Parts: sequence; C-alpha cells; structure tokens
Amino acid sequence: MDSRRIQSALISVFNKEGLEPIIRLMHDMGIVMYSTGGTQEYIESLEVPVVSVETITGYPSILGGRVKTLHPKVFGGILAMRNEDHLSQLAHFQIPSIDLVVVDLYPFEETLASTDDESAIIEKIDIGGVSLIRAAAKNFKDVVVIGSRQGYAALKDILGNNGITRMETRKKLAYEAFSVTARYDTLIRDYFAGGMGRISLRYGENPHQKAWFEGDLGLEYLHGKELSYNNILDVDAAMNLMSDFKSENPCFAILKHNNVCGIAVRDTLAAAWKDALAGDPVSAFGGILICNRPVDLQTATEIDKLFYEVLIAPDFDMDAFGLLSSRKARILMKVISWPQGRVQVRTALSGQLIQQKDSALPRESDLKPVTVLHPDEREIRDLLFAAKCTKHLKSNAIALVRDSQLIGMGCGQTSRVDACRQAIAKALAMGFETTGSVLSSEAFFPFPDCVELAAEAGVTAIIQPGGSVNDEKSINRANELGVKMVLSGIRQFKH
Repeated sequence: MDSRRIQSALISVFNKEGLEPIIRLMHDMGIVMYSTGGTQEYIESLEVPVVSVETITGYPSILGGRVKTLHPKVFGGILAMRNEDHLSQLAHFQIPSIDLVVVDLYPFEETLASTDDESAIIEKIDIGGVSLIRAAAKNFKDVVVIGSRQGYAALKDILGNNGITRMETRKKLAYEAFSVTARYDTLIRDYFAGGMGRISLRYGENPHQKAWFEGDLGLEYLHGKELSYNNILDVDAAMNLMSDFKSENPCFAILKHNNVCGIAVRDTLAAAWKDALAGDPVSAFGGILICNRPVDLQTATEIDKLFYEVLIAPDFDMDAFGLLSSRKARILMKVISWPQGRVQVRTALSGQLIQQKDSALPRESDLKPVTVLHPDEREIRDLLFAAKCTKHLKSNAIALVRDSQLIGMGCGQTSRVDACRQAIAKALAMGFETTGSVLSSEAFFPFPDCVELAAEAGVTAIIQPGGSVNDEKSINRANELGVKMVLSGIRQFKH
C-alpha cells in the first residue's frame, strides 16, 4: 500500500499568512503539531496545542535563533522510513515520527530587493528550513512536504481527504519542494557571485546539445532571438577585441567563428563600418558586429543591408534602433561594462585549466627596431593596430594592415607560412593593394620564409615578438629585402 495518513506535523514558517485555517483544521483532525520560535508562538496565540521542538531535542534555540531544528531527534523523525528497522530505532531513541513538514523560508529574495545591508541579507539565508524541506522531500515515500505557502491550497485538499495521500501526490510535492530549494539556493549563489546568473541558451555548439551561460555578460539584451552557445563564444571574442580598441577613434569590427575578419578605425562610425566590411564582406555574412561608439541612423542604414547574428554597441540612437530592430531575429546588445576578469577558465580532460587573462598590448615604447631601416610614424601606428588584431586571431595567425584597416588575415593554420600565404591571398582576393601594408605575427618566425613572402607582397614593415633561435636569419633576410622589422617581446598564442 502506498497510502499514508498524516498523524503528525512539523511546522516552521516565516510568513504566517494563510496558516490559521490549516492549523485549526489539523487540530480538529487530531494531528500532533510540533513547532519552534515564532511559528510556535503563533500557533499558541490561536489557543491550539503545539509541542515545542525543544521538548523533543532537550536543547533550546541557540545562537540567536540560528540553530533550532538541526538535531537528530527532529531529522530522524522526518527521514525514517516506515519499516521495522527504522521504526524500532525511533522507538529506542524516543524520536517521534513526523508525517508532514510545512515550511516557508526566510525571505531572502525580498530582503535583497529592500536593502544593501550585507548583515541583514546573510541573516535571511535559511539553513534549518531548507534542510527540513530536503529531508522531507527525500523521504517522500512516507512523508508529505509543503515547501512554501504557495502549497497551502494543496495541503487543504489533502486534509480534506482525511489527511490521506498516495505516492504520486507525495512525489509531486517533493518535486515542488526541491524546486523551491533549487531557486532559493540559486538566488543565494547569484548574490555571492556579485549578480552573476544563469541563462538558458538557444542550443549548444550544435542544435542537439543543450547549453547554459553562467556569469555576467556585461551586456544589456535589447532585441532579438535567444543567444546560442556559439553566439556567446563570438560575443566574448568581440567584447575582448573591442576592449582593446574602445579608446580609439570610431572603430567597427566584424567577427566570425571567434576571429576578427574585418576591422577599421576611421573619423566616423559609418566610415569605420564601410572599411571593416570591405575587409571580408563574404565572411561578414552571419557574423558578429561590434563598435565602440553609439550607432547612428546613417551607420544603421548601411548595416541594415547585411544579414548578421549579433550587433553590440555602447548605445543606439532612437531612429537607428527602430530601423535595426525591425527584423525579429537580429540580436541587439548594449555594452554595460567591458570584460574585467583577471583569469580565464576552461575545461580540459576531467578538470579545469586556469590562466591569467592576456591583457598585454605592445606600446610604441616597447618596440625594438632590429633592422637597419626603422618604421615611420604611420607604419608604427599600423604595426600596433596589426598586433592588436593578431592577439585576437586563432594561432597560427598573421594580419595585414594598411591605414588602420585589416586588409587580410590568416588564422588557425598549422604552420606560420601557411597563415602568411592565407593573409596575402585574402587581401588580394578582396581587391586590396598589399604594397605599403604592414604585417603582424603573434609568435616568432621559425624561418625567414614569411619575411620573403611579405617582401614579395610589398609589405614595408613587420612586427613579431622574437625569441626564435633563427631570429637573426629572419632579421638578416629583412635587411636584404629592405623590410623594416620590430620586435614586441610579447607572444600572444590563442588556441
């Protein structure tokens, strides 16, 4: 038989609203009630008999009320299965069995909304109540659990049925009770995480995979469909890229599969968009767009011609937002804060890899000219721009830049010379003149072959970290070919 009749109840609630009719009904049915603290006082005020938990445990409420019900004589009565072995132990230790647990937790969420006082918030983290709920829900085969006052209606129905429940009902109430504790614990976790939360994503890396995001996006979601796992990865890449360009003149960037495929800095945002798109209009289709200035209507009108997944900006003019939000699927996001994290964490094998975030950026004062010819002011500006680009390209990576515009890139290659060939070929395929451009490599040249390819393409200056045993060969070859070279001293692999 899976039917159980309620003969005893432990009641511990913060909010007493709606409790009186339940107390009177249980009293009329002869159900023995146990309670403590404010709930006990409330029941006594109704002139209804109630047994103090203290008389069971032999201990008073201690530590300012932090410990009241946490005792084997309470939890033993809840967790005991109704079999001969467990019931004999209850009898031996004089522990009363408890058939019903009614709890309404401390108002943690309401306290968060009403105060910033950490002490007040911490004191509203319910320990005993959550433990009572979990114990009763675990033992649902024998115990009925009501995890919040929202369950009072269901409890009235049970009491109206002479306090008899079937397994199906008890299991459903256990599910609802665990839902209460799960949400409660999530609120507490999010508070300690400084406001970080959990977001359900559209799907994972592929549609058959479920996915979630936990943390602080640093973005306000303004419009469009739900984010996917891949969107988040691309948004992360975009935010980290633009955080290195946020203080520049108007800058626009386009990313695809975590790699920047177009970026330009210009006097106006519209011009920056035009030249970023020119870097690779084919890859830009379905890409992630990001800029460092509010989007105006002129820029929005041009952007509106392209299909893209996500557009991120510090803000949007009203007319620009009206135009861009006319398509339901587009995701529009506003920057609240740029990435601030000091560490990066990723899963690996059965554990985690943790590293300090790569916040390094070469400055002009860091550059070490190693060739006879030194780069001029325009070339230095482009070299630093190109180094920022290769920092955000998957290794092996090469970037070609001219006049603060990415004109060609090679990334994710298994050899550096292939990345170099790819960058040059890409620039030429997009109709750019490579003569007069500069080249960046995120790691050293193991051989002088990339220098030779660069010179053949008309590249005038190269930035690379140095550190190879063959540095002198690359430097000598650059001198022979009239290519300027500087070392940054900063290798920036991105796997």
